[in-house]
Amino acid sequence: MAEETVKIPQATSKRLPLYYRFLQNFANSGKKRVSSSELSEAMKIDAATIRRDFSHFGALGRKGYGYDVDYLVSFFRKTLDQDEATDVALIGVGSLGHAFMKYNFHKNHNTRIVIAFDPKAPHDGKIISDIPVYHPDMIEEKLTELGIDLVILTVPSRAAQQLTDRLAAVGVKGILNFTTIRLTVPPSIRVHTIDLSVELQSLIYFIKNDVKDSQL
Repeated sequence: MAEETVKIPQATSKRLPLYYRFLQNFANSGKKRVSSSELSEAMKIDAATIRRDFSHFGALGRKGYGYDVDYLVSFFRKTLDQDEATDVALIGVGSLGHAFMKYNFHKNHNTRIVIAFDPKAPHDGKIISDIPVYHPDMIEEKLTELGIDLVILTVPSRAAQQLTDRLAAVGVKGILNFTTIRLTVPPSIRVHTIDLSVELQSLIYFIKNDVKDSQL
């Protein structure tokens, strides 16, 4: 009988890279063990939430001892596949796209932008921030050639769905969507949407309500 796979809640999954980053910081400072309370203070996440998240992966710590930092760093590195870099394509080299390319992710994460596409680029490509940039007409050819499964989308909203349909046709598995529309995709593609204007409006709302609450 096959071993049953434990389903990790999405909220927990999104926090895993944060745990890995902060545990790396502890390890780099020479710390050998850490409690959920110490992690809570550093990360500003409730200690009960941290213990609950960790419990999905079995006994990662011991009562009265806490968590072995080096073990957790190794565990989360393996869980997040940090030892194997993932190649990413960027579509849309405007202000936000340029920022992504200048930063590139491989310096701090296990992802790296290896190719980009923009309507102003020539079909035979040009180099920006050490990354080749091609005209969008080359998307299918280049993504297939490089075997890229993950794409960052920073294009005008009017172009987003049409580009997404093309990405689906070449087997892309994940899209990080920075446009303002909700993309329609087949079940084989996972989309994470980050709408900066919505996040800002949400922050303003909470700030204003915090002020109202403090006046009660």
